[in-house]
Amino acid sequence: MELRHLRYFVTLAEELHFGRAAQRLHIAQPPLSQQIRQLENELGFELFYRTKRQVQLTEAGEVFLHEVQHIFHQLEQAIQTGRQTSRGEKGKLVVGFVSSAAYNILPDILREFRSHFPDVSLELHELTTDEQLRQLDTNQIDVGFVRPPVNEDKFDWKQVFQESLMVAIPQTHPLANEPVVSLKSFIDEPFILFPRFLAPGLYDSVISLCQQAGFCPNVVQEAIQMQTIVSLVAAEMGVAIVTESLQNLQRTGVVYKPLLEATPQVSIAMIWRKNNTSPSLENFLVMCCGKVGSNY
Repeated sequence: MELRHLRYFVTLAEELHFGRAAQRLHIAQPPLSQQIRQLENELGFELFYRTKRQVQLTEAGEVFLHEVQHIFHQLEQAIQTGRQTSRGEKGKLVVGFVSSAAYNILPDILREFRSHFPDVSLELHELTTDEQLRQLDTNQIDVGFVRPPVNEDKFDWKQVFQESLMVAIPQTHPLANEPVVSLKSFIDEPFILFPRFLAPGLYDSVISLCQQAGFCPNVVQEAIQMQTIVSLVAAEMGVAIVTESLQNLQRTGVVYKPLLEATPQVSIAMIWRKNNTSPSLENFLVMCCGKVGSNY
């Protein structure tokens, strides 16, 4: 049984006239009669009552027509879904991101992408930079937002955001009411920092900034997520050098202060596998790169 046999049957069932059905199908009437008879033989039951004056569906033919129409409806849906998926308008995109990206560029990017491609399912995972690199390599995520640098030939990446550093201190700290503070004021303070392997570029920027101020930070506590670091500052466990956009994380007991010293610009980069041919990813990259600049 071929799909054309079912189309012949549906057309004849709609017309209940071999001549008109043949005309709609652009074939001669005898071949149509032959194809319908072959279909009935294959099915093992009659689809039509035939007389010289009329053609009518049998009871079995009526039931079969309903099921075949359902099949054609599903086929049309499948074709439409396939076309939309090939254009990146349907599907799934798995996005990884460092926690700090949630306080700067990521919300705007996700909002814009959802507005243009509402039928693409977005699956979000908060991951450290090293975790994202591993999951990109194993196809667990499609695109990530990481702290550069990235030294992997298998990936493409683009810088999408830059910001300065500032210091987070407890609300009870003696410098809490100062509009600007010098990093040198914290030489004897305990520091809270993340382990270097999680984001070497950002870690090195923090350490370099302290060294330029004349000291190495006394790290008394390490934490993986920025939210945890800020919570530990609120608990008066120490101070922390954080990215400027972390001010958007409002946490009781913490104040953020700009530094008197010039700070390096730290970046967030969007990263993806070179061999990922997902149309949804392509649309995501085009939209993001149009938002932050046109050059990869």
